[in-house]
Amino acid sequence: MSGGIVDAHVHVWDLDRFPLSWFRDDLALPRAATTEGLTDAAAAASRPLEAAVAVQAADTPAEMTWLRDLARRDPVVRAAVLQFAPAAGWAGVASAVLDQGIAGVRVATPGGAADLSDVSGLDALCEGAADTGRVVEFLVRPAQLDAVAGVAARHPRTSVVLCHLGLGAKGPDAAWEESLRLVARQPNAFAKFSGVATRPGDHARLTALAATAFDAFGASRLMVGSDWPMSARYLSYTQLVDDVDRAWGSRPDAFWGSTACELYRR
Repeated sequence: MSGGIVDAHVHVWDLDRFPLSWFRDDLALPRAATTEGLTDAAAAASRPLEAAVAVQAADTPAEMTWLRDLARRDPVVRAAVLQFAPAAGWAGVASAVLDQGIAGVRVATPGGAADLSDVSGLDALCEGAADTGRVVEFLVRPAQLDAVAGVAARHPRTSVVLCHLGLGAKGPDAAWEESLRLVARQPNAFAKFSGVATRPGDHARLTALAATAFDAFGASRLMVGSDWPMSARYLSYTQLVDDVDRAWGSRPDAFWGSTACELYRR
């Protein structure tokens, strides 16, 4: 039997409890994305789902509180990463709900300035995360990767995590790869192999991405993430695991679990 998965990037929500500003019915997403749904989706995968890190889908206090409480009691979601919304305190709005279940804070700004200069309080966020043993994640587009590398260099005590390999909606190209490697040169930088499986049977593309990401970060700084349920619009959890497994090949198993366990301390 293959080893288990610590899925470093899932989303859970419940629209009956709190709104998501971006949610639309035509996105073909469930109104409630639950851990039970995640467990059911992963039940037939060749690698069993052992644990997951839930990344906040929006940035409201009600959602933050709900995620915090979920991470306290849920057998699958062992940790949560909250979105950064500037306010008093180094973690912004998230400052009010930080506890042991909150493993990090994410800066989601793919539509922002290329140099990240419009992210208010970014340096204070990084220092606060370092002081409390949390990570700072980035959801960015390729043009912002150089700035992420700069943040990691300025804050060597902070574990900086790049979501979705920093690809955004753009396909991989030479400029993206060069900037990805610039991020990876910082020893405190990590990346999630998440959000990149967007159609079944995309073996050549996934294999090339896995080779690039592994060459840049190695298995000790690279983690698998399903991006469920966003990914379920394109392929099942079982198919995603099979496709990523094929792309990853015989490279070290740390990618599937231990890197995430060590980084998020779960």
